[in-house]
Amino acid sequence: MPDNKKFFESLSGAGKAIAVLTSGGDAQGMNAAVRAVVRMGIYVGAKVYFIHEGYQGMVDGGDNIKEANWESVSSMLQVGGTVIGSARCKDFRTHEGRLKAAHNLVQKGITNLCVIGGDGSLTGANLFREEWSGLLAELLQQGLIDEEATQKYSALHIVGMVGSIDNDFCGTDMTIGTDSALHRIIEVVDAIMTTAQSHQRTFVLEVMGRHCGYLALVSALACGADWVLIPEMPPEDGWEEKMCQKLSATRSRGSRLNIIIVAEGAIDRHGKAITSSIVKDLVVRCLGFDTRVTILGHVQRGGTPSAFDRILASRMGVEAVLALLETNANTPACVVSLCGNQSVRLPLMECVQMTQEVQKAMDEKRFEDAVQLRGRSFQNNLRTYKLLAHRKPASDLPVSNFNVAVLNVGAPAAGMNAAVRSAVRVGISEGHKMFAVNDGFEGFCKGQIKEVNWADVGGWTGQGGSLLGTKRTLPAKHLDKIAEQMRKYNINALLVIGGFEAYLAIMDLLAARGTYEELCVPMVMVPATVSNNVPGSDLSIGADTALNAITDTCDRIKQSASGTKRRVFIIETMGGYCGYLASVGGLAAGADAAYIYEEPFDIRDLQSNVEHLTEKMKTSIQRGLILRNENSNENYTTDFIYQLYSEEGRGVFDCRKNVLGHMQQGGAPSPFDRNFGTKISAKAMQWISKKLNESYRRGRVFANTDDSACLLGMRRRALVFQPVVQLKDETDFVHRIPKKQWWLKLRPLMKILAKYKTSYDVSDSGQLEHVVLNRSKASEATAAI
Repeated sequence: MPDNKKFFESLSGAGKAIAVLTSGGDAQGMNAAVRAVVRMGIYVGAKVYFIHEGYQGMVDGGDNIKEANWESVSSMLQVGGTVIGSARCKDFRTHEGRLKAAHNLVQKGITNLCVIGGDGSLTGANLFREEWSGLLAELLQQGLIDEEATQKYSALHIVGMVGSIDNDFCGTDMTIGTDSALHRIIEVVDAIMTTAQSHQRTFVLEVMGRHCGYLALVSALACGADWVLIPEMPPEDGWEEKMCQKLSATRSRGSRLNIIIVAEGAIDRHGKAITSSIVKDLVVRCLGFDTRVTILGHVQRGGTPSAFDRILASRMGVEAVLALLETNANTPACVVSLCGNQSVRLPLMECVQMTQEVQKAMDEKRFEDAVQLRGRSFQNNLRTYKLLAHRKPASDLPVSNFNVAVLNVGAPAAGMNAAVRSAVRVGISEGHKMFAVNDGFEGFCKGQIKEVNWADVGGWTGQGGSLLGTKRTLPAKHLDKIAEQMRKYNINALLVIGGFEAYLAIMDLLAARGTYEELCVPMVMVPATVSNNVPGSDLSIGADTALNAITDTCDRIKQSASGTKRRVFIIETMGGYCGYLASVGGLAAGADAAYIYEEPFDIRDLQSNVEHLTEKMKTSIQRGLILRNENSNENYTTDFIYQLYSEEGRGVFDCRKNVLGHMQQGGAPSPFDRNFGTKISAKAMQWISKKLNESYRRGRVFANTDDSACLLGMRRRALVFQPVVQLKDETDFVHRIPKKQWWLKLRPLMKILAKYKTSYDVSDSGQLEHVVLNRSKASEATAAI
């Protein structure tokens, strides 16, 4: 083990007291964060306290500040809102209120605060920290505490986690609750589209976001809305006529509906509010379309948290405890978050000041600056939406004379259709002719290739599966016919969207370039598979949707046992030899164990797990959850594990098993997969355009270098183009998995939260960074799981 690795055994919480509170508006996932703080705090030996009702509870004291135990946070992972309550507190804004709060904390010996809330809540926490020594001096002077207490509790340490559905806090990729709010919005939009299509209606949807248009913008991108209105980038004067022209043009191309999304804080260039009713009246007056308004309101705050929010909140809760253990008197208050797949710690007040700068820019009508201050992710969302939603007139399009083919390869994955739509529309915007290939390389060699236009991919974003059709057939045995079709249709570039088969296919085509000159064209692969087993990318299109299917099903299965005797569920997940779904799904669902191929296990491990569950069942915990990857072990099958647990747990708990199967591949894509697919595919097409121009010589395209056949993957904080030949050494071809997988570092987290003794590698935990204008927000990808 390298010497530079730190393990949290060296970070003892013995003698420390940590309090956790939720403040301001509630957000789905707050309970997952509270659960992680409590369990990680107890795990490292600290006392952990709930502060009920936010800052109001801190000021009021008494029963509002209670010590938490392990069972206090059982069965709350899947619950929306915040079970410890949240309140906006006027008293805490006064010096007298903060003095009472300080007294209540000192009485309990609490000097470490984990605050989950928005910028107002976190600013209040920082002010409290700055005043702490003065407040203690006042309490000493009033005789409420003694000199020993003043010395013992001389410093207050603050760590913040941002819980806000608006995603309006600068310095963080995604705030807790944002992904779940997007789920609520997209569920409503998908439902509304069916009724809108039936009656040829226009729907105006108003979503939350008084000062931030993130929800409106990303939901518009995820559902392919015709128009979006956000506060950061008000429409140009004369927008009314342009919008009506756009709606009319959409109808003239055969569409039976229009969707307009309005952020509640939308304004025009002069600061005048643009409400949903104003937009409706405009459409009715100018176009005569049957138009309805739907205001989503607090529906967006409700419901169960998504898998993404549970994982984000769990990781951040653990990171917050680690940050508190490492603080000293000179450490500034910080916010913990994720950038890409990496934990980061940012000075709290730098983030708050940057957030306030955005509002200041909007107030001063410096809208370009406001968008820039939101960060690269927000800018990229806006740029991509404009590119895909608004078709340029043919006269304004560049003429490239290049033909680009797009196809799906491998098993279907939710989000593939969003990726195809994005590729087709970006390609047309770049001046290319776009060709769609049905049924992967099997269809390619049969000539199932047709030109597609802008309108052909309308409405594809929310469709599950693969509308193009996809097969696992590899090109190696059909190279003659594929080369013939490439020649026949004059295909100058290939975009392959798929899983491990797509990766192998690009390698086959690359290897055949010496024999077939037709294959000397730019090729790029975009990873799309529920298994998330493609080398070169931390994430694949479809994996998030599959995780949500697993999490939702586990919630229902666990709920089925409520009120019955103690029960353990054995759940089998997909993934081939890749344990991503079992491991990360286990973390999101609150599993007790997850058996995977990458982490070998034997009968002693199984016996240890049974004994562990038996001990847990003697407490108030009534249910256990075990996940098993389908190929984790050829002998310890799901049936074997079920029978073992049934026998060994006899008299303490009974067992049930469930094989989730292909339901993990089905369903409408999640907001994350729609947006990830849209943005990664757009970037791939822009790369193709660049490579086509670079490789065009003497009237033809010729590209035979290694860097002309790439995989576009997400690596930690960025989307990166990687030549597939460079990925060979990273690949276990026998088991079809990468040799190194980032998510294995999350497995100890799942074990800790399930009360196992284990080592948690903190060498990759967040280090304090500074907020930099335009700091890459995971580049073009939003925060990653």
